[in-house]
Parts: sequence; C-alpha cells; structure tokens
Amino acid sequence: MPASPFSWLDEEARRRHRDGLVRTLRPRPAASDLLDLAGNDYLGLARHPEVTSAAAAAAREWGGGATGSRLVTGSTRLHAELEGELAAFCGFEAALVLSSGYAANLAAVTALAPHGTLVVSDAGNHASLIDGCRLARGTTQVVPHADPQAVRKALGTRAGPAVAVSDTVFSVDGDAAPLAGLAAACRAYGAGLVLDDAHGLGVLGAGGRGAPHAAGLAGASDVVATVTLSKSLGSQGGAVLGPARVIDHLVNTARTFIFDTGLAPAAAGAALAALRLLRREPGRAGRVRAVAAALHAGLTAEGLEAVRPDAAVVSVRAASPERAVRWAADCRAAGVAVGCFRPPSVPDGVSRLRLTARADLTDAQVDRAVRVVSAARR
Repeated sequence: MPASPFSWLDEEARRRHRDGLVRTLRPRPAASDLLDLAGNDYLGLARHPEVTSAAAAAAREWGGGATGSRLVTGSTRLHAELEGELAAFCGFEAALVLSSGYAANLAAVTALAPHGTLVVSDAGNHASLIDGCRLARGTTQVVPHADPQAVRKALGTRAGPAVAVSDTVFSVDGDAAPLAGLAAACRAYGAGLVLDDAHGLGVLGAGGRGAPHAAGLAGASDVVATVTLSKSLGSQGGAVLGPARVIDHLVNTARTFIFDTGLAPAAAGAALAALRLLRREPGRAGRVRAVAAALHAGLTAEGLEAVRPDAAVVSVRAASPERAVRWAADCRAAGVAVGCFRPPSVPDGVSRLRLTARADLTDAQVDRAVRVVSAARR
C-alpha cells in the first residue's frame, strides 16, 4: 500500500514533544475548587445570575441557534439592541456583531484593506489580526512592537490608501499600545486606524468603555475598533465599531459576516445583559485594574519577573517551555489555575505564565495566588 498522505504528521508530533510544545484539551468541570486566573472573565460576569438568566431566556424565545447568516435569518431583535447599546457605550457611531472576535478582526482588516492598500501591522498583534492581514488584498508591512515612529516611517514609504492595525492591549504581556502616537502617525498620512480592543473593553476607559474611549479616539471618522464579547462581557461573539459608512461596507463585503451563521441568540442576550450590568456598575472596571496591580506587586515582591500590567493581564517570564508547563501544572496542583503561553503563541519566543485578574477576586484570593505561584516557581 502507498504511504499515508498524512505520515508527515508523525514527525511533526515528535518535534512538538521534543520541544515541549504539545498542547492538549482539558475539559473543565461545571464547578471547581480551583482559583481561576487562567480564563478571561475579567469582570466576573460569565456566571452572574442576570447574565445566565438572559442567555436562557433568549434561547427559549429565539431558539438554540441563529438558524442562518445575519443577512438571511440570523438577525434578531437582540442583535440589533446589542449593536446599538454597544456602539453608544463605547462612543462609536455604529456596530456590527459577528460570531467571534476572531471573525470581527478578519472582517475589519480584509474589508478595509483592498488591493492597493498598505497595511501596517504591529509585530505583537494577535493571531486574528495577523490572519486578517494575510487574507487582505493589500500589502502588509510588519513594524516593531508599540513603535509609532516605525508606523510613521512605514506610512511614508508609499502614497495611496493605508491603514495601521494594532491591539490596544497586547494579550501576551498585557501592555497597552501607544494609541495617541499611533493616531498621530496615521493622521499625518491620512491613514485609517484599526484597533483590536479585546482586552480593553470593560477594563479601560471611564466605566470600562475601552481603550479608544480612554484615548479620545472613540467616534473619530478615521478609527475603527473591534471587541470580543467573550472576555469582560462573559459571553461569546465579537463586534466591529466605527463610522456608519464602515459598518455598512462590512455588511456588504465582509466574508466572515456574510457567509457565517449569526451569533447564537443566547450569546447575544448574555452579552447584552452583561453590558447593561457594567453600565450600572462601572466600578467593576476599576476593581479589575486594582486586582491586576496587586498581583503584579505581590509577584515582583517575591522576586519574579512580572510585567507591569496596563489592563487585566499579568505576565510572568519562565525559563523555557518545559519549565513553564511544569510551573503551571504545579500551580494547578496547589489549587490555582494559570495560563501557560509558549511558542508559537508568543511572538518573542519567551514562554510565560499568564495570570488574568478578575473584578470579583478578593484580597485574600489575590494573596493566595501570589503565594502559590511563587512557591511553585521555587
């Protein structure tokens, strides 16, 4: 018999084992005694009674799924309400809800970078932005991380339409992008600015309105933002926020919107309830930042190499992929779940533990997390 066309996968598997880069699925229980600092439920809303009740009510009224793409049967009253309230909360003219934050980034970048467009992308951008750049018909130039001068230099290399693309808060180290400098660089050359605010919504800005709002860029005619509904809003899905002309363009051209099934009504209902709860309880945003600062202070006091957080993510450097995996496993064994980031998830090749702050963590839980992470390292 001829060799299997997939026999090369065996060597790939051996390489992953050799380099300590094997990833496995670990189904979690519905309830656990673990202190969770691995997930992205920044505001502690995923299990909030108002959020879960809204999800259940939406499923009962609209069904378990959207039943089709948004342009066919997949749009409901919940989607329209969520888009209107999300745009108003974040300070933008309009919004468009998609099935995930990944889909939202692909939609925004590909639709706004047709053939002939220069796309300037930060080297530390999330994979979804990178994939959007790869799929766009324009030409992409990657520039050094968080460097407005590099963006300015890249934009000056050619005439014609251009757009710069950046996370607002980078998911690996939790550092914030220099939004004012990026906006100034783009405006000097008439370029658009696309910002992925997945880690900013609910954490930064007045009452959690996001990093573009905090930087005074929300609602600008040359700024587009994307968000996820799966972090601070404790649900699932994504959205693009921006001028009405941009949203109309996406409705008519964005493939991840046109050809994808709409967001499930339960997820839309949960996100809408979480958004309304955040608007009613704006102090949650300040609390999650305070928890992140406390985690950082405690970890550095123990001598660990932790990056100062600009939002909710606290990153702690590890010596190698294998050490990071063992460190995270020892933390879990001691009752604290932390994230473990290894290549290729980290652009600089440095493995890390990644702790995510939550607004509902108590001071005692923060102290416990610091003790466990520090002891596991030793």
